[in-house]
Amino acid sequence: MSKLSRIFKHLCAAPAARTFNARALEAIGATIAACELQHSGEIMFAVEGDLPIRDIWRDVSARDRALAAFANLHVWNTAQNNGVLIYVLLAEHRIEIIADRGFDAFVSVEQWRGVCQLMEGQFQLGEHTEAVKRGIEAASELIAAHFPQQAGTVDEDELPNPPRILR
Repeated sequence: MSKLSRIFKHLCAAPAARTFNARALEAIGATIAACELQHSGEIMFAVEGDLPIRDIWRDVSARDRALAAFANLHVWNTAQNNGVLIYVLLAEHRIEIIADRGFDAFVSVEQWRGVCQLMEGQFQLGEHTEAVKRGIEAASELIAAHFPQQAGTVDEDELPNPPRILR
């Protein structure tokens, strides 16, 4: 895609708050909270409608933005290094998952990509909230396999559950 067509796509993109209204954000946050009861991992969802033109001009990718969000939202700052960011860039229909280093030996890039593909199918049907909820549930299954909730312990909720609209 040319730089100019990418800029046009972003200029025409709907704001993330139109796709994910307050009710949708509440449902997504509730899904995160419920899923985190199954494991000691932390899940965060962040969405952007579009990128600033300066970032497009500098060829910043959705992956680059997801990595920056992972850092800025402190998803890396968990005791067991088991935070996961699910990031969506609506203008480009891109979904990125950034997992902290605690998953490196356990979950492959292909497994995280499978979660993205599951979400992409729902997004194509226009079911944005359901896509995110299913992605959170699928990511949670991967997390629970390696960081299960320990019986008799209370896991601290280290990251906030409400989704983040970045732009």
